[in-house]
Amino acid sequence: MSYWRYPRYVSVAEKRAKAARKLKQLRKKNPAIQPIVLEGSAIAKTWWGKSWNLNLERYADYSNRIGRGRSYVRHGAVLDLQISAGQVNSLVQGSRTKPYTVTIKIKGISKEIWKNMKAACAGKLDSLPELLSGKFPKALGEVFTAQGRGLFPAPQEIGFDCSCPDWADMCKHVAATLYGIGTRLDDDAGLFFKLRKVKIDDLIQQTLKDQSYKLLEKAGKMGPGKIAESDLSGMFGIDMEETMDLDFSKTTEKVSGAGKKARKAAEQSRAKTAKRKPARKTPAKKQANQRSPETSAPKNRVKPAAIKARAKTSVKKATTKRKIAELTDTAQLLDIIKRSKRGLNVATLRQKTGFDEKKIRNMIYKANKEGKIRRAGRGIYLGA
Repeated sequence: MSYWRYPRYVSVAEKRAKAARKLKQLRKKNPAIQPIVLEGSAIAKTWWGKSWNLNLERYADYSNRIGRGRSYVRHGAVLDLQISAGQVNSLVQGSRTKPYTVTIKIKGISKEIWKNMKAACAGKLDSLPELLSGKFPKALGEVFTAQGRGLFPAPQEIGFDCSCPDWADMCKHVAATLYGIGTRLDDDAGLFFKLRKVKIDDLIQQTLKDQSYKLLEKAGKMGPGKIAESDLSGMFGIDMEETMDLDFSKTTEKVSGAGKKARKAAEQSRAKTAKRKPARKTPAKKQANQRSPETSAPKNRVKPAAIKARAKTSVKKATTKRKIAELTDTAQLLDIIKRSKRGLNVATLRQKTGFDEKKIRNMIYKANKEGKIRRAGRGIYLGA
């Protein structure tokens, strides 16, 4: 690109296709990658996502630059976005082949502000699911979004860095990441509290205490051990499959009664066993005669000496057969050597007999020692 020319226009379709190709490559290397994917044109749809984006746009420091990242988010350029305590890391596809690395650091909520938040939420939040879904009084929402005194960070609490060559303080890749955070909060609003380094349970702690006291008072009126499931559902923000009362006192009585019956039955069975008469003893003579088939020796049992004799015989037979085979092979070899007038070497004998070289050399050594053949030259043998 030259200085007197504008860069080539890249259509939205080309940008999306480029981002999709790069995302496919990254997923092969890292299947746990988490891209920002929009459903429709809206960047955020829930209360937490919208409030995050509105908080960024209302500051003068960001209002002129944050808008540059909207198109990047809509084109699927944020290939990965990971939120941890006080930090956000992302990969954003730009004009170059390699995506840019963005790091955003956000300070945690101060202890004073968090204390005020807990006091403001006391008795006003019904359950944790309602808090995460943004279903709470409007007045409480105004407390959360109060500029400089609420849950959302101010510009001085946000620091960022990008690997792109853009000289601006906030490049479009950082802006795209900031908008991507709002989209991610649509999927999991609990990540907001993780990012700000606070515990979400603190905001509904007082509500849980108040509801616990009410449940205990109600249980006292209903009788010992009885708590309605509908009350448990409202307290913990969960749905029960069936509405029924939990009567722990009856269950305890049933269990204790079953235990007593089991112990009584066991004692009776022991008493019966003790009263039983001992079995009659068999006379010694009969015991001697009544041998078990396992202990009694079989009639046709073979003695160890006979086994050894048979083993020796089989060894002798095998040795005799081997010697006969060797004599036959030696006779064949000697016959071939004696019929040759000029003599034969080991290679030729191997071709004619089919024996291996080691066997032929052993037979030649024995035959030469016995005087049956003679050496006509180096490695050549003739009949004696």
